[in-house]
Amino acid sequence: QVQLVESGGRLVQAGGSLRLSCAASGRTFSSYSMGWFRQAPGKEREFLASINWSGSSTNYADSVKGRFTISRDNAKNTVYLQMNSLKPEDTAVYYCAASRLQFETPPAQQLYDSWGQGTQVTVSS
Repeated sequence: QVQLVESGGRLVQAGGSLRLSCAASGRTFSSYSMGWFRQAPGKEREFLASINWSGSSTNYADSVKGRFTISRDNAKNTVYLQMNSLKPEDTAVYYCAASRLQFETPPAQQLYDSWGQGTQVTVSS
């Protein structure tokens, strides 16, 4: 199983940008596809983006398509989420997750095996 630690969350003004990082340790990072999810207060956790093991395929939720970009660096065992044009409604705890479906870009939470502890992103208006 892989261990995941997110970082990069902070307070940012609306319209700003932020890059989240998720560092992995344990099993071989490139054996996993990776995903980003978020959970806002009082709401269910939702899928944002996913990337296959090589980075050649990505998948995005409609709500963030064109604003968020997922990428990975297998040499650094890290997956990133670049977030642009942030809105107050992007305020949430952001989680990364690892799936053993390494060739896929799964959106469903139940297909992920390991989760990080989350990082808080707050967007002020």
